[in-house]
Amino acid sequence: MALIHLDNASVEFSTRRFKNVGLKDYLLKGLFRQRVNPRIVVRALEGISLTLQDGDSLGVIGHNGAGKSTLLKLIAGVYPPTQGTCVTQGKVAALFDLTLGFERDASGWENIRYRAYLLGETPHTLQDKLEPIAQFSELGEYLEMPVRYYSSGMIVRLGFSIATAMEPEILVVDEILAAGDASFRDKARRRMMEMIQQARIAVLASHDLRSLEEFCRRILWLEKGRMQMLGPAGEVIDAYCQHYGIARPRSQAA
Repeated sequence: MALIHLDNASVEFSTRRFKNVGLKDYLLKGLFRQRVNPRIVVRALEGISLTLQDGDSLGVIGHNGAGKSTLLKLIAGVYPPTQGTCVTQGKVAALFDLTLGFERDASGWENIRYRAYLLGETPHTLQDKLEPIAQFSELGEYLEMPVRYYSSGMIVRLGFSIATAMEPEILVVDEILAAGDASFRDKARRRMMEMIQQARIAVLASHDLRSLEEFCRRILWLEKGRMQMLGPAGEVIDAYCQHYGIARPRSQAA
């Protein structure tokens, strides 16, 4: 059984506001114990509580800076909660920046192996997936070349093909629903639908409201790191569009 359970979970980031300070001011403030560069705490998520179990699919919406990516990274174990709890049970595949971490001087084939191992594959489990990954990417002989010669679209194709060849129990996806160029996009959407159906739990963050309504049963609307609304996909998207005065996108089935 796969499970995601967040109970009043919050994530804070601590930084300092740096400014140019002269030696005289630095010495004077140091003597009087005043902070030259004050500490700043940014609360990216605050009081998030939700539970996802087998069969659940959740879309996450909100403007830039609302906390969508932070929530996904909390679920994936990248960030620990600074308050509250986050419990995740099941094998997680996190699809974030598809172009991040490629070895530029290595070939496409070598990068398939490198990235697959980072995603939890072993030489044994990867063996039967190598050829399907290559075929899905449609890169052919380019896989023999160093990826430094790839276009940005080719790198996205390769990254998407590798990441979506995994078989997770929990799928966490951040803004890759429209991966690749137009000719690759329809095939990528079909692959994403297959992964969502196969995974026990899927959590997707995107600005593509139509795709989220198509893929997800429920939607979480985040606003400044807080839960604004959680409910059936259509209801939350209606409220979101009405709140911001934007056109309501229609699902592909409509």
